Amino acid sequence: MNVSGVLLRARPERFPEVMTMLAGIPGVEVHASDRVQGRIIVTVEDGPGHSVEDSLLEVHLMDGISDAALVYQYSDEGLNETKEGQT
Repeated sequence: MNVSGVLLRARPERFPEVMTMLAGIPGVEVHASDRVQGRIIVTVEDGPGHSVEDSLLEVHLMDGISDAALVYQYSDEGLNETKEGQT
């Protein structure tokens, strides 16, 4: 499991388009947004067929995003594994 929290700044004139594009990126979930200031708070999570790194790169390179800051990162590769004898 790999989860990152990211604060984005979108250009106000591109805000609706940015929100639509974010919805199409695997593992990205929008938690809060402020259209006036262009701020968007998202989490990015690993999933089948995509990694946090790939999704973060796609967000960072998105036309309409002026700034992206990683504010939280958590990784626990053993979280999804079960030990023999445990349920």
